Amino acid sequence: MVRYEPANSFETPRFSGVRTFMRLPNVRDLENADAVIVGAPFDTGASFRAGARFGPEGIRSVSHLLRPYNPSQGVSIFEHLSVIDYGDVPVVPGFIEESHERIAAGLEEVHRAGVVPIVLGGDHSVALPELRAAAKVHGPLALVQFDSHADTWDAYFGKKYNHGTVFRRAAEEGLLIPESSIQVGMRGSLYGSTDLEASRSLGFELLTTGEVKELGVPETMDRIRERVGNSKTYVSFDVDFVDPAYTPGTGTPEVGGFTSLEALELVRGLSGIDIAGCDIVEVYPQYDGPGQITALLAATVAFEFLSLLAGSKATAEKDGEAVSRSE
Repeated sequence: MVRYEPANSFETPRFSGVRTFMRLPNVRDLENADAVIVGAPFDTGASFRAGARFGPEGIRSVSHLLRPYNPSQGVSIFEHLSVIDYGDVPVVPGFIEESHERIAAGLEEVHRAGVVPIVLGGDHSVALPELRAAAKVHGPLALVQFDSHADTWDAYFGKKYNHGTVFRRAAEEGLLIPESSIQVGMRGSLYGSTDLEASRSLGFELLTTGEVKELGVPETMDRIRERVGNSKTYVSFDVDFVDPAYTPGTGTPEVGGFTSLEALELVRGLSGIDIAGCDIVEVYPQYDGPGQITALLAATVAFEFLSLLAGSKATAEKDGEAVSRSE
């Protein structure tokens, strides 16, 4: 088997070469991949700012800062995973439903190959075709959503498809297991007092930022793991989950949010969950701060997702060795 890993930064410096994620090879060899990084450069589903179509490019560029060993999770990613940068799925600028069809078709191939996609958005509307592709292969999924908005409106300006209606549509289409799904981090001004009740009426559990702060990270993670159980899970991370002091480059920032460290601790707490796919969305490079801090946070979340997958595979390998020895 061919094993794909980043270029050796002791042989060529990290600022050199084509801007793939973590300097991974840009190939489409799903047969020899465990996970893929794939861009979904679509932003016509946004309701306020535009520009997330440049998110995958920005995330890839700054990801060259990342190294292969994750000390927080205690795992060397590429000792256990073969990973490629799969490039971008096709989109049609300005046409959301056509783009969703193409995104879903492109990602379905990845899932059918038994490979886990980590999608770089793109506005949050891309999560709907991601879930369509995943559910077509795996069946309905649990959802873990880190976000400051629930994205369960019924419509916006009378239209059913945009980045604020994603998870209502996903629930209506039977892509999710509501009783195993949880939305974490909601905060900010609302259109009405019943806005957050829409999620609960769909069967999701919802924790506001204030509730997470009161519970603390360990208990929040216990709630997430209890909710998800053994279900195949899709993890969706909107960077506006984090306070705009740390992620200014996003479409609908909400003050009073989490620090970068708190966000990473929550993602690391997903260890042991059966992840079928994940995304990092709503990165707008033109609004980013000095040092590309939003893109760097997004790249690091993707790095943590890869680390979770590597840790799961490492555990499976150890269990397999233990079984072999006992036999």
